[in-house]
Amino acid sequence: MGARFVFFGELLLRLSAPGRELILQTPRFDVHVGGAEANVAVSLARFGHDCAMVGTVAANPLGEAALGELRRHGVRTDAVRAVPGRMGLYFLATGALSRPSEIVYDRADSAFAKHAADGRDWPRLLAGADWLHVSGVTPAVSEAAGVAALHAVRAAVDAGVRVSFDCNYRQKLWEARGTDGRAVLKELASHATLLFGNQRDIALMLATGFDQVPAGERFAAAAQAAFQAFPRLERIASTIRSHDSVDCQDLAGQMAGRDGSLVRTASRGMTGIVDRIGGGDAFAAGLLHGIATGMDGQAALEFGVAAGVLKHSVPGDASLVSLADVEACVAGGGLDVRR
Repeated sequence: MGARFVFFGELLLRLSAPGRELILQTPRFDVHVGGAEANVAVSLARFGHDCAMVGTVAANPLGEAALGELRRHGVRTDAVRAVPGRMGLYFLATGALSRPSEIVYDRADSAFAKHAADGRDWPRLLAGADWLHVSGVTPAVSEAAGVAALHAVRAAVDAGVRVSFDCNYRQKLWEARGTDGRAVLKELASHATLLFGNQRDIALMLATGFDQVPAGERFAAAAQAAFQAFPRLERIASTIRSHDSVDCQDLAGQMAGRDGSLVRTASRGMTGIVDRIGGGDAFAAGLLHGIATGMDGQAALEFGVAAGVLKHSVPGDASLVSLADVEACVAGGGLDVRR
């Protein structure tokens, strides 16, 4: 039996320039459904968990298509409202060699941004849930979305539901709001059981720095500061990414526990990356799966990193790999054609 997860956030559409083209280098786009929380929901649903999305979409064919994509992968959408308005969009130009990928947001005044805080019966929506997952992208979208996210995590704590919070700092979105988001992110983190973030995220929320700490010890130092600041927090985890080029990168993971534990994985090489967008969400889903199914910290982290690595082979925002795919990757399965 899988765990029951509830997700709150914006469903949006990604319009990607084809191949490695710049935006509108030719007048075409490839379209994918995305969203930080939705990406995690899709992965966990494909791993066999009960996943329900809460949010708001535009009451038009674009919103219907987004909901249909989630349902196709087993995510329940009955708690997603459709209201008059527009879908949030973002545009992606995938990088190559030494040219990084670039994102342009078009999310202002979307249906979610304007109506996220409309009254919701959170006790009912969270009934029977094991986890609520939210991200720092949601409050960056609008003040109303930030208010709604805070209502959700407070209700989860009141209901005894564990909160998973991914800091997911998006500088462009916060700058458009005219703030750095520190206060909202800090309050959301204060309700979390599991926090996805690194030393930079902790430094932002706590208005401090860790530059005086040796580089290899900064994550552990930041984790200890987070545990002191956030009494509910049990674990903090992050990926460790290094780059040779856009197409050749390494990914590892690290996780600290309130009990003083610190586990890391070896780096996994990724050459010929297909699509790195959503890699952090796939890592989050993998780690949540490991924790929810009773894996120890090292095994759960290994599963999360393997899920994150495999996402880089799948086009689109959400990882569509199966539980068996990740298990094979963890076990070091070969690359022969599966027949």
